[in-house]
Amino acid sequence: MLTNIIFILIALILLFVLYLAVKAITRGVEAKNDLNSEIETYEDNSSNLSNEIIKIKKLHDDGVLNDEEYKKAKDKILKNN
Repeated sequence: MLTNIIFILIALILLFVLYLAVKAITRGVEAKNDLNSEIETYEDNSSNLSNEIIKIKKLHDDGVLNDEEYKKAKDKILKNN
């Protein structure tokens, strides 16, 4: 009788440890996915920022924007991001 109770307790402890392991693995996978999505978002924002600066630089080089307008536009882009 006592042996059966000990086996049941050991089984319950093992089930609890397995539950904790699965929960930890799940959290790790979720954290990794969140991190990857944040990195992708950052890369997209960096790409957009670069493209915007390139566009206003081209306008400046073509003479559409003067030095003051170029500086204001660039500052505005950098401030918003």
